[in-house]
Amino acid sequence: MTPSPIELQVTADDRRIARYAALALGLTLAEAALPSPVPGIKPGLANIVILMVLLQYGWRTAAWVSGLRVVAGGLLFGTLFAPGFWLASAGATASLAVLALAQFLPARYFGPVSLSVLAAFAHIGGQLALAGVWLLPGAALLNLLPVFGAAALVFGTVNGVIVARLLQRTALAAPIADRRQSTPCPHP
Repeated sequence: MTPSPIELQVTADDRRIARYAALALGLTLAEAALPSPVPGIKPGLANIVILMVLLQYGWRTAAWVSGLRVVAGGLLFGTLFAPGFWLASAGATASLAVLALAQFLPARYFGPVSLSVLAAFAHIGGQLALAGVWLLPGAALLNLLPVFGAAALVFGTVNGVIVARLLQRTALAAPIADRRQSTPCPHP
């Protein structure tokens, strides 16, 4: 066997991105199994992972996780380069763009819930903008705005609350783990 002249170094960041992308993809697959009363309305469970990554590791890592989730989802669902893939890409891109801008908003007023709601509205907005240009006439889209807007508000709020609670647990668990490591074990 001939040794490869190219060797890629895998870093801890690469592994972290892969783990979070796999988790986001798993949530995307689980979400696909949920029935939807209105086509196109989903809870956006993968956005919980994206927002957690954003708040813990930054925008660049969140963008990698989001991009990998969209591409891998397209491959797994067999929709790569189909309309659904482009709609997911438009939503993810718009959401990431809004989150990039939201970094400059005062953190005191813009926590996980408000960031999640902003991202949800951007996601829906990106999808509807692409659908309006490519798939549906403008008048039909206007009729969908209240339904999609309400879904973005509800699911964005719920996902943001979940992220806030997960961040609280993570913050509480870290000092406990530190204490466990520094406390000698009473048993050999």
